Amino acid sequence: MGQYRLLRLGQQLKEEISKLILTHQIKDPRVSEFLTINRVEVAGDLAYAKVYVSSFMDTSSVKRGVAGLQSAAGFIQSSIAKKLSVYKFPKLTFVADESLRDGFEMVQKLNALEAEEKALAEKRAAEGVQDTDEAERSE
Repeated sequence: MGQYRLLRLGQQLKEEISKLILTHQIKDPRVSEFLTINRVEVAGDLAYAKVYVSSFMDTSSVKRGVAGLQSAAGFIQSSIAKKLSVYKFPKLTFVADESLRDGFEMVQKLNALEAEEKALAEKRAAEGVQDTDEAERSE
């Protein structure tokens, strides 16, 4: 199957699963509306699709949500298969995706380093001004 068609099918699956989560059609109490579907990777033969799920909740809540989605995978597959006309509907596998959280933490660390570097530069500049004042007084 063409790569463009696989990407488009992955995007459709992402949108449909997100709709099911937001409209509370998945009755599992572990599935929260704060879960986000990042991306869906569909295999070339349409046998499988990996659904990457993340959230800004704590890691244990995300893992519980992924377990709830995995247990509701049959319902999700059947309800989406009724909407989409696909010859072979892929088996969905849900995976906790930590990349958003990791990226956010990396940005926070970089911001902290930048602030620390700026403070050091200001301190050095202030010390440099004091050194020139002392040099002028000694002359």
